[in-house]
Amino acid sequence: MSVTTDSSDEVVFTIDLGTGGPKVALVSLDGRVLDHEHRRVELTVVPGGGAIEDPREWWSAVLESAGVIAARSSVDPDRIVAVACTGQWGSTIPVDASGEPCGPCMLWLDQRAGDLSARQLGGRFAVEGYKPRRVIEWIRKSGGAPSPEGNDPLGHRLWFRREEPATYADTAVFLEPVDYLNLRLTGRPAATQASMTLSWLTDNRRLDCTEYDTNLVRFAGADPDRLPELLPINSVVGDVLPAVAEALHIPVGIPVVTGLPDLHTAALGSGAVADHHAHLVIGTSAWVGCHAPMKRTSLANQMATVPSALPQKYILANNHDSGGASLEWMQEMVVAPDDGLGRGEPSLRDLDTAAAAVGPGAGGVMFAPWLKGQRSPNADTAMRASFLNIGIDTGRAEMVRAVLEGVAHQTKWILDRSEKVLRHDLTDIHILGGGAQSDLWCQIHADILCRPLRRVEQPLLANVRGAAMFAGLVTGRLTVDQIEGRAPIDRTFEPTPDSADMYAARHDEFLRLTKSQKALYHRLNSS
Repeated sequence: MSVTTDSSDEVVFTIDLGTGGPKVALVSLDGRVLDHEHRRVELTVVPGGGAIEDPREWWSAVLESAGVIAARSSVDPDRIVAVACTGQWGSTIPVDASGEPCGPCMLWLDQRAGDLSARQLGGRFAVEGYKPRRVIEWIRKSGGAPSPEGNDPLGHRLWFRREEPATYADTAVFLEPVDYLNLRLTGRPAATQASMTLSWLTDNRRLDCTEYDTNLVRFAGADPDRLPELLPINSVVGDVLPAVAEALHIPVGIPVVTGLPDLHTAALGSGAVADHHAHLVIGTSAWVGCHAPMKRTSLANQMATVPSALPQKYILANNHDSGGASLEWMQEMVVAPDDGLGRGEPSLRDLDTAAAAVGPGAGGVMFAPWLKGQRSPNADTAMRASFLNIGIDTGRAEMVRAVLEGVAHQTKWILDRSEKVLRHDLTDIHILGGGAQSDLWCQIHADILCRPLRRVEQPLLANVRGAAMFAGLVTGRLTVDQIEGRAPIDRTFEPTPDSADMYAARHDEFLRLTKSQKALYHRLNSS
């Protein structure tokens, strides 16, 4: 990997903690990723719908990556002016009084607390799973509400309290992953209104709120003494601890800015920062986001605008849990090593090549990408993935193409509902994430969405670029107006007119799948 030797640019040491493990990168404040390293951390699937990871493995991976970068990079460490963390959110780590994890991280995929959340949020006269008076106050204040499906911090905290009481007793504070990383860096267990968004415990009518709402905390059944201190979103948590700076090979005393969810840094790293200019992410999960000037909520669609990283702005939040995860599942669980798509175990690139040989429509095969149920725009954890219309002449290439198209159909569903929730068209859509490295998948999205899509350079690294841009804003080195020009576009994918009618008809069928399969999956997964 080539790295720059230009010593004139200030650099940010960034960490992007994805579900698959952390990326560590050095990013200049002009938007260039100078060097980066990734280490895989595997999640553990637990019976009953659980998904956990060990936070200690994250930190070990960060230290290892930092050491590799320091050994090979020609970037002068004295150029590093700040540290910024981003990554997954809606996950929960129990941390003891010494700052060490006293249990595993319950990931945003973990659904074990569904019954506990349903009881906490609902009741005899529940509407859509919520007590009416409480959900009205939740929406009025926070703009959203915890999920009765259990796959968010409310459910996680209830799970530890009810099912793992020893861990709960040892817990001094529950932290989101980005805030846990900042604790390791600075020794300070703090959060922000942005990092705590999916707990829905702050009055988001007021941006940069630094206190929890007493009633919302009570509605959630949360212990206020186990919630982290809240700092302003655009602020400094503290300086890097001397021993940590030495381990990371960075200067002592540089500031660590508040952590941001990947939604927020994706928006900054995409360069689409104007109101209603959108970004589309194909990562492990997938979503469509944009900045907006107002607070909007749709509980039915699991969408809301939440406090953003930009002053006096909100950002649209939604999520499909099985975006890139659908293709990884196809690679790991369906395609066999002797498939002929490549020597040894077929890579994601091999699957991409195979799918490219199949025309639009995947030979009539459809895939419903609900491996972990549905979230946005139709929350239902009982739903599951399925292939449809497979015939005796169907091959794996058609099935792979169907997976790519199924994820894109889900994205179109989210995009269309997002525009209805915001009451505004979304424009200038920038595409990023690991899945956006595939020209084919970008083109499929453009065709199914029937929108032009602009892919940012190094789409896999957009979040570390966004984290660096945020550090520049917090430390006063950048202004919001300067961000767009620091995310260059490498290609625009235009919709293909010849496939528009076919994909529109196929999308109508995709939308009918939920209604046609709902009762079946609830019967099959009633336990």
